[in-house]
Amino acid sequence: MDIILASASPRRKELLSQIGADFKVITSDVEEVVTKTIPSEVVMELALQKALDVANKLNTQNLTENNFTSKLVIGADTIVAVDNTILGKPKDKEDAFQMIKSIEGRAHQVYTGVAIVETSAIPGLPASELAVFYDSTDVEVYAMTNSQIEEYINTNEPYDKAGAYGIQGLFGKFVKGIKGDYNNVVGLPVAKIYQELKKMGIDITLP
Repeated sequence: MDIILASASPRRKELLSQIGADFKVITSDVEEVVTKTIPSEVVMELALQKALDVANKLNTQNLTENNFTSKLVIGADTIVAVDNTILGKPKDKEDAFQMIKSIEGRAHQVYTGVAIVETSAIPGLPASELAVFYDSTDVEVYAMTNSQIEEYINTNEPYDKAGAYGIQGLFGKFVKGIKGDYNNVVGLPVAKIYQELKKMGIDITLP
């Protein structure tokens, strides 16, 4: 079965490739609507919105082309939370500074929600939800001076990332330790995804 990643994130594409998955990328342009407040529920809600958006686009395309083959769509969303306060992507430099200031010298959590849905092989039927789950990783950051924060946010790294930092990039020197899945912090808990796909009878084998 064809696998579709509903994300343009280069980090997610790299992670999904690392487990041997053969997939295509189709991005979602759905307007995100958040009705939850608990971080784990928020990321699952947003991941499902993205996956269903792409899956239903494919259903419409299948109907137009009279090509009803099922496809698996994987949607994902990542947020950073400190004391259950959600930190999204920073709007500007000041926002990035405040986000880093709120996580320096302490631990916080990174949540990634994943939704796996299947496009319909029958005309007119909506996509089916197969699995919706999340993973959480604790990240502890060393104490940082204001000048260190300023130096970091003056790079281009913080502005497309939840919580205003990338653990796999320049911010790595400030990470004291993690508890949980490192890949989840980068943006995709691929080991959990692999296990879920195995339950569905889809076994990804390395090339």
